Amino acid sequence: MSVARPFLSEAMLDALPHPVVLLDKDDHIQAANSAAEAFFQASLPVLKRTKLADLVPFGSPLLALLMQVRTRGAAVAEYRVDLSSPRLGADRVVDIYASPAAEDEEVVVMLQERTMADKMDRQLTSRGAARTVTGLAAMLAHEIKNPLSGIRGAAQLLESGLSEDDRQLSRLITDETDRIVKLVDRMEVFSDERPIEREPVNIHAVLEHVKRLAQSGFSRAIKIHEEYDPSLPPVYANRDQLIQVFLNLVKNATEAIGEDPDGEIVLSTAFRPGIRLSVPGTSDRVSLPLEFCVRDSGPGVPDDILPHLFDPFITTKTNGSGLGLALVAKIIGDHGGVIECDTGSGGTTFRILMPAFIEVRGPQSGLATEQ
Repeated sequence: MSVARPFLSEAMLDALPHPVVLLDKDDHIQAANSAAEAFFQASLPVLKRTKLADLVPFGSPLLALLMQVRTRGAAVAEYRVDLSSPRLGADRVVDIYASPAAEDEEVVVMLQERTMADKMDRQLTSRGAARTVTGLAAMLAHEIKNPLSGIRGAAQLLESGLSEDDRQLSRLITDETDRIVKLVDRMEVFSDERPIEREPVNIHAVLEHVKRLAQSGFSRAIKIHEEYDPSLPPVYANRDQLIQVFLNLVKNATEAIGEDPDGEIVLSTAFRPGIRLSVPGTSDRVSLPLEFCVRDSGPGVPDDILPHLFDPFITTKTNGSGLGLALVAKIIGDHGGVIECDTGSGGTTFRILMPAFIEVRGPQSGLATEQ
């Protein structure tokens, strides 16, 4: 990169998480940062021998936007532009920011992938759906559980005077009644709006506890590996609810792997200081630097299910209720975090992003806050 342009220094560009390229008047790439190399899947020397039109789909709106920048002599932005192609891959939807550079007709282009933003949008949609389940659960608890109790009691009274064949039918009534009550009980969790009792929690102690529970039961035949960052600060959370979250995710991972003898699950933790989330209804932005992942080697989640994975009653299991992941999303949302899912032929990763616990020192020593 030219040292004559300090504002395009390598260090500055490579510090940006978004792809940035500098184009000459003929749209040849003159400079690019590391994120651009990763996005276009080509090294800088290769990019500098390439026109942008050779990298993006034919007739892409990006090319028309560059003409608009040069005509107006001013910056232009366009949102949700699809750059998907066999070369770049699927689901490459970006926001584009283009601006005139210092030199004649040169343009600086920055691409911001929509993946994270869209996942955040889906989180908010899932939380809205969970609120719908809240009202439904309250109604079911009142209108269904009481009659079910009467039906179960009547079936038990009848059982003593029935033949063995008929007793099987009365037991079927009792068992199915119990199953419906359990389903309603699970839904009632969504209506619990009490404040969460939280404290600084060592996430690695939680994950190790979950691992022991899983390997002594439903995951005993599957290898579970750890990739932990030992320097991670505590998370300000409810320990029991975090155990519930990760037990659910590990159980789902186990079921996704099935009978594969080579199947494995990876539990990982990391510190990601660049993730910040806008709080709906305010101008506040919350930092979510703690990343906890559950990754499996299963076949992945079907594309038609993925956008709705955290909605209530969505499931790929034959006998599933579709409430497990909705409850996971609710718990993480109640803690001020988000959960997302990445999937493909190589498996599925559930990624949880949460605030870190900070202990404020001073006159009010020990005051718990979140970062």
